[in-house]
Amino acid sequence: MVARGENAGMASSPRGCALAGLAALAVALGIGRFAFTPILPLMQADGSLDLVRGGWLASANYVGYLAGGVTAIAWRWSAAAAIRVGLAAVALSTLGMALPAGVTAWLVLRAVAGAASAWVLVFASSAVLARLDAAPARARASLAGVHFAGVGIGIIVAGLLTALVVRAEDPARAAWIATGTVAAVAAVMLRNRFDAGSRGRATPARSPLPQQAFVLAACYAAFGFGYIIPATFLSAMAREATAGGPLYVLTWPIFGAAAAASTWLVQRSGARLRPRTVWACGELVMALGVAIPAFSPGIAAVIASGVLVGGTFMVVTMAGMQEARRIGGAASSRMLGVMTSSFAFGQIVGPLLVSTLAARGVGYGVALETAAAALVASALFLLFLPEREPR
Repeated sequence: MVARGENAGMASSPRGCALAGLAALAVALGIGRFAFTPILPLMQADGSLDLVRGGWLASANYVGYLAGGVTAIAWRWSAAAAIRVGLAAVALSTLGMALPAGVTAWLVLRAVAGAASAWVLVFASSAVLARLDAAPARARASLAGVHFAGVGIGIIVAGLLTALVVRAEDPARAAWIATGTVAAVAAVMLRNRFDAGSRGRATPARSPLPQQAFVLAACYAAFGFGYIIPATFLSAMAREATAGGPLYVLTWPIFGAAAAASTWLVQRSGARLRPRTVWACGELVMALGVAIPAFSPGIAAVIASGVLVGGTFMVVTMAGMQEARRIGGAASSRMLGVMTSSFAFGQIVGPLLVSTLAARGVGYGVALETAAAALVASALFLLFLPEREPR
């Protein structure tokens, strides 16, 4: 996931910084957070997990993500150290999932991976976007898209690795080993990539947050709740729709491909749009994708959901990060931490809702409808919220 041709000073140029950011997000989020989605059906098939406990593991990851966002707000060491530690923790916790340690240990490992992925997202995105501020406007737009495309690239890698081992003797264990190994190799290759552009303290100690910080954070929490149900259970829904047929393994790579392409395309075609407008419009499209499987059963509906949700969730993430930096001023890193924490809170609620409904014999439909409604409400609020100039 990192080109060998780049040297240790890769992060010193805008292009190199964007590529380093792409690889970091591919590991931290594509694997650290989302590898569980295609592996969950394999763990259900071998009897190590059911849907209820699968929801617990997903929420444990998002509890960790919340903790990572909160600690990022007050982080006092260098951003480079946060990124390095985060990538190493993702690799180790992913490999640890291959051990037959039981649900309790898996809960801890998924929480560690969630916290680590939040550190990498906050500090790598802050470093990359700050470095791109010095680039020409045209390059800045496309390179920001390259950075955020890393999540989709990581999702594709995790999905394809899972598809390759689906016929193994113990496919779930093989998938965790494969994705963890890729994460470990990438973490080693990225260990010095951010040193040049991320020295010093990661966050200003006393910079005040902007007035709209917590209003925008609430909208970001609604986004986290809205997208996370298909993002966590898409492969499980596809396996159910195909009665275990082989076609379901392709849904997650499709989701990742849509995510990887969308950020670059939006930045190229919509660079003049305000981040808040992109955020709201993305949520409306996402709401449609979330709602489709609730009203139209079958694999076609699940694939359509994957394309629409996959094609918007990183666009909304990117727009939210850009809006946080726009209004945050000197407190931009703290603002990113607040947004990440609120996003994590929304994500925690989604899988828990699915687990609660599953325990009562209710399928995905009610949870998907609720998630779509939350996305629409957030989008409308953003469209009518008065914009303020950055501090």
